Amino acid sequence: MRAIYKKELRSYFINPIGYIYLGVFLVASAVLFYFTVLSSATYSTAGYFTFLVAALTVLIPLLTMRLFAEEKKMRTEQLLLTAPVTLTGMVLGKYFAALTVYAAGVLGSCLNFIPLSFIAAAERADTTETLRSTIGPVPGEIIGGVVALLLVGAALIAVGIFISSLTENQLSAAVVSIGVIGAMTLIGLLTQITDANGQPWIRFAWIRTVLNWVSVLGRFANFTNGIFDFAAVFYYLSIAFVFLFLTVRVYEKRRWR
Repeated sequence: MRAIYKKELRSYFINPIGYIYLGVFLVASAVLFYFTVLSSATYSTAGYFTFLVAALTVLIPLLTMRLFAEEKKMRTEQLLLTAPVTLTGMVLGKYFAALTVYAAGVLGSCLNFIPLSFIAAAERADTTETLRSTIGPVPGEIIGGVVALLLVGAALIAVGIFISSLTENQLSAAVVSIGVIGAMTLIGLLTQITDANGQPWIRFAWIRTVLNWVSVLGRFANFTNGIFDFAAVFYYLSIAFVFLFLTVRVYEKRRWR
């Protein structure tokens, strides 16, 4: 697994895809941070993290579309299947390489919070002693948001890898991944749509419950409020496990063929 991990991690930066991904991620996070936090003159970061999760709909497929699709296109898939490594090790090696690049982008985006700390320090200097403790970002909200981003990314990367294993066309893998991840991310918003009378657009409560359960955003809010949700952690890790397991099963079937 380690050899595949190193190979895939190196390939991200031999080809321009790794640089493109990190560049797009950091620019998108900076733009979102400016419009949701700095220009709004607020210390609340909940909106920033929520919009950044929505942006993962496009960013994650950019990271995962080539992982298995390229192996098929370049006819190197048989080398993987006959390599002295288990299928689980092969899949996990590729998964952790993508997750490492993703985590680098998330940690790099934390630089956005530096100007916020300077603004808070300047405002504290201009206020009375009794108000200084209430000025500034809440560390729990920022840490919770970063942890949630890592968990959501871990889940969605597994989804993208599974889709990449089903096709040899990188563009097809990207388009399908955008559709699936977009649905998983935004489907919970359907439960918030109301008609002219203020009634939910989806009348059946059980359907709203199912949609909220499937939605990635539905379990994200607690983290942005500084609340560590163990049930949400289990949910995101379960998604990652299920789709990685399905990817292994795809290649087990292919090997026996």
